[in-house]
Amino acid sequence: MTTSLITGASSGLGAAFARRLASDGHALVLVARGRERLEAIAAELREQRGVPVEVLVADLATDDGIAAVEARLSDPERPVDVLVNNAGFGNRGGFLDVPVSDELRMLKVHCEAVLRLTAAAVEQMRVRRRGYVVNVSSVAAFMPRGTYGASKAWIVHFTEGTAHELRGSGIRFLALCPGFVRTEFHERAGMDATRLPSWAWLDADNVVSTALRDLARGRTLSVPDPRYKLAVSLARHLPPRLYAAASTRTGRTYDPKAG
Repeated sequence: MTTSLITGASSGLGAAFARRLASDGHALVLVARGRERLEAIAAELREQRGVPVEVLVADLATDDGIAAVEARLSDPERPVDVLVNNAGFGNRGGFLDVPVSDELRMLKVHCEAVLRLTAAAVEQMRVRRRGYVVNVSSVAAFMPRGTYGASKAWIVHFTEGTAHELRGSGIRFLALCPGFVRTEFHERAGMDATRLPSWAWLDADNVVSTALRDLARGRTLSVPDPRYKLAVSLARHLPPRLYAAASTRTGRTYDPKAG
C-alpha cells in the first residue's frame, strides 16, 4: 500500500490532501502541532475510507519537531512514498511591523523544515527509485511581498532545482503555487479575507486535484486556475517595481488594518 506523509494536515490544503489521498487508497501519516484536531481527522478517515492513518504530533518551527518527522521519513521499515510539505503560516503586517523572531520562525517552517524533510524522504525514495514530493508554495512566490513571498520563492527554486538534479532517479517533484484558497490560513494570520472578491477564491479540493494531475504529468510547477496562471505570467514579465506597487496596493486593500 502506498503511504503518504502530509504536514500541516489538520486543516486547509493539508486536510484536503489527506482526504483525496485516503480516497485513492493511500495509508497516511498526518503531521501537525495540535493533537486533538489531528486525531479527529485521522478517526474520520479511518472510518470513512478504511485506510491506516498514523498521527505524528510535531511543531515544525522547532528542531525537535523537524527531527521527529525526519526520523519517520528515514525509517526503511516503514517507507513513505509521497511527501506533501504543506505546513506554513503568514504574519500580518509589513517587514518592520513583525518581530524578527516571528519572521525567523516562518523561515524555519517554510525553508528549513522543507529542506530537511525533503532530504530525509528522498534518501529513502532514491534507494527504491520511486517517490513523489509536493512542496506547497504560493503565487506570492512570484511577487515582491516581504519574508512570506521570499520564503515561498525559495520553495519554488528549491523544488525545481532538486527535480533537475535528481532527474532519472524515479522521484517526481512538484511546487504547488495556489492563490487565495478557502481555508483558515488568513483568519489565523489576522487577515480580513472577507474583503476579497468571490472570484478570487479557489476550492481546496480542486487545488489538490490539479496538483496531483500535474504531478502525474511530470510537471515541476503547478499554478491552479487560469486567473492565477495569468497573474504569475505578468509577474514574470512586468518590471519588478511595477508589480511590487500593484502587490502592495492589493495587500493594503485586504489588510485588516486598512479597514
